[in-house]
Amino acid sequence: MTTQQSIDETSLLERIAQHDQAALSELYDRYARVLYALAFKVLGSVEEAEEVVLDVFSQVWRTAGGYDATRGRVDTWLFMLTRSRALDRLRALQRLTRAVAVSVDAELLQSPPLCNPEEDLLLSERRAQVLVALGQLPQEQRQVLELAYYKGLTHVEIAAQTGKSLGTIKTRIRLGLGKLREALGSLQPDK
Repeated sequence: MTTQQSIDETSLLERIAQHDQAALSELYDRYARVLYALAFKVLGSVEEAEEVVLDVFSQVWRTAGGYDATRGRVDTWLFMLTRSRALDRLRALQRLTRAVAVSVDAELLQSPPLCNPEEDLLLSERRAQVLVALGQLPQEQRQVLELAYYKGLTHVEIAAQTGKSLGTIKTRIRLGLGKLREALGSLQPDK
């Protein structure tokens, strides 16, 4: 970044502090795409990354007067705000996911027993077998299966979240399902 560009961006923030919407629009046009890319890299979600970018520019609008050019460049400040917001949102999403999982597990534990105790026992045993079979899978196959089946993510969303190619994700899911089928098939009583 040139010194002139840095001075220009500092003056944009001064104008934003005076509630100049054209200055905010100009700063947004310069940085929104790269800030979105950073947020998407952290979050793996288009919607969440867009929200982070909007939050960052909303914060810039509110706090531009507090920007101190002696503490760093404008672009550095924007990247720091974006990274911080994205990580905060990621942690919040992870807490929400854990809370939902805990509440679903608690609901399952508190569900009334089936009318047929034999059927209840069979379902309980099958669930234990599935958990054991999942535990025997390689970590990368177990991870993609859990993201697909427990979190309801699509193959594309899993690829974005894990940073792996779509082909790799599909292969891991196929291999994992095959191993699960094999492990669970061997547990079936002979008929």
